[in-house]
Amino acid sequence: MPAPSPASLTIDLEALAANYRTLEAVGGVPVHPVVKADAYGLGAVACAGRLMREGARTFFVARTREGESLRAGLGPGPAIYVLDGCLTGRAARMREADLRPVVNTPAQLAEWQAAGGGRCGLQIDTGMNRLGFRAQDAPEPFDGLDLVLSHLACADAPSEPMNGRQREAFALTAARYPGTVRSFANSGGVFLGRDYGFDASRPGICLYGGGPEGRPDPRIRPVATFAAEVLQVRDVPAGESVGYSRGFVADAPRRIATVAAGYADGVLRSYSPRGQVGVRGVLRPITGRISMDVCAVDVTGLDVAVGDPVELFGPNRMLDEAASAAGTVAWELLTSVGARVPRRYVG
Repeated sequence: MPAPSPASLTIDLEALAANYRTLEAVGGVPVHPVVKADAYGLGAVACAGRLMREGARTFFVARTREGESLRAGLGPGPAIYVLDGCLTGRAARMREADLRPVVNTPAQLAEWQAAGGGRCGLQIDTGMNRLGFRAQDAPEPFDGLDLVLSHLACADAPSEPMNGRQREAFALTAARYPGTVRSFANSGGVFLGRDYGFDASRPGICLYGGGPEGRPDPRIRPVATFAAEVLQVRDVPAGESVGYSRGFVADAPRRIATVAAGYADGVLRSYSPRGQVGVRGVLRPITGRISMDVCAVDVTGLDVAVGDPVELFGPNRMLDEAASAAGTVAWELLTSVGARVPRRYVG
C-alpha cells in the first residue's frame, strides 16, 4: 500500500456533473465533453465515467494514445473523437480502438479512407489558423462523415467581433454537409448565446471549474482542490530572508510555514511574489521563491501547526484567481499539477 502523500488533488465529481448540467442548460444543446490531457489533469476515465451517468455519449481527446486509454477505461459504446486527426500510420490503431479521427487535411482524409474509412469528423478552420481545412478547400461530402466542427479563438472575450465572423463562416461551410452533427461552441462559446450552439457544444475548462471569461463565474462550481500539508513552522526575525536568492526579506518578525508543494507538484515559480493560498479560511501570501518540493507561506498571526492543510486552489482560492496570480490561465494551472500528486475522488 503506497504511503500517504502530503499533497493531494481532490476532484469533486458531483461538482463536475453540476457543471455539465449547467452547460447543457445554458447552451440548449447536448454537451460533448473535452477530456483531453487526462481531463485537464483530473483523470479522464473517472471524469468521463461520471459524465456518462449524466448522459454524455461523445467525448473528445487530442491524441490517439489518449483515445486508446479512454476506450480501455470506458469500454464499447461512447463515441471518442481524436482532434489530432488520422496521423500517418495511425489508422489501424484508431480502427482497432473504435476511435474517430477529426480529419484536418487532405492527407489525413486519404490516410483514413485508404485504411477502410468509417465514422469520422471534419474540422473547418474559420480563422484561428491552427487545425482544419480552410472553407474554400473543404472536401465534398463523403461516406462516414458524421461530425463537422470548428473552434472559436476569442470565446473568452464576448465583445470580440471575430466571434461573430467565425460563427457565420462556420454556418455557411457546415451547411454543405447535411445530416452531420455541427459542433462549434467551446466553454466560452456556450455563454455567447444559443445561436453559437448549433447541434452540440464541446466544453472543457468550464466542466473542470474555470470560468468562461477567465475569471470566476457563480454558475460554475469549483471541481478540483489542490492542497498540501504544513511541514514546519518557524519564526523569522526582521532582516532575515526566506528561500533561494533571498527572494523575501522580512521587514518585521514573521511566522513562516513551509508547505509540502513546489514546482514539481504544480505550484508554478511564477506565483512568487503574487501568489496567495488558503490557510484556516483566509488568504495568506506565498513568500520567497517556490522550490521544487516546498513553498513558504506567511502565517503571521494565525494558529497554524504541522500537518495543517493549505489550499493552493479550490473553493477558498478560486482556480481562475490562482492562475491570474501566477500570470497564466486555468488550463495551464490544472494540467501542471504533477504526477506525484495523488488524485482523490469524492461525490
